[in-house]
Amino acid sequence: MAPKKVAALPHNVRSSKDSSKKTADPLFERRPRKFGIGQDIQPKRDLSRFVKWPKYVRLQRQRKILRMRLKVPPAINQFSQTLDCNTAVQLFKLLSKYRPETKQEKKTRLKAQAEKIAAGQQPEATEKPTVVKFGINHITHLVETKKAKLVVIANDVDPIELVVWLPALCRKMGVPYCIVKGKARLGTVVHQKTATALALVDIKDEDKMSLNTVVEAVNANFINKSEEIRRTWGGGILGAKSRAKIAKREAAAAREAAIAKTA
Repeated sequence: MAPKKVAALPHNVRSSKDSSKKTADPLFERRPRKFGIGQDIQPKRDLSRFVKWPKYVRLQRQRKILRMRLKVPPAINQFSQTLDCNTAVQLFKLLSKYRPETKQEKKTRLKAQAEKIAAGQQPEATEKPTVVKFGINHITHLVETKKAKLVVIANDVDPIELVVWLPALCRKMGVPYCIVKGKARLGTVVHQKTATALALVDIKDEDKMSLNTVVEAVNANFINKSEEIRRTWGGGILGAKSRAKIAKREAAAAREAAIAKTA
């Protein structure tokens, strides 16, 4: 007996498979984009590799690469070992209490004194302010006379010859010193664009405890490690391509040795 013929489903009850089929509209042609030369606009991509960077950026990047590749003598390599972040924060908090007066403050002070003298009054005798000292010649004199209690040196002085001898002088005279990141950061303390080094000479009684804490941390990182610093050379770090070549060469040598051993 032949099977019964089942009637087709009504249009509103038909499955989604039938409705999903779409007929191509001849009015709208499919035109896939072509990214050949002079054709469609290229998709957006990261073009930072093709950017022409400013000259100072190129120079500082090249300088960094050279310092990594070449052998750096210990006297220069010591400037890559800077003070840790937590101690540096404490140090700059202390230095900010001894900032010298700005040009505007000095002008206001001298104007007030001049007005008193013009009025026939005697200006008040003021004590010498306790401020942080700056200027490489001034700091050298303070270290040589052992008046400096702490010397702070910038790690990015250019040319480095300006301060390359200062850590050795501090060690010889027994003056605590440290190397911190950024000559511009030191400059902001003394209202200058940059500063090669700063020195603390006099300090208030309430800050002596915090100075002692900083000096202990500084000595542990620099004075106590002086022998290690004097012997540690820097640089000699190969690039990715050179490392890959050496690894490939070593792998080939290992394969040849294994073949020779089995033969």
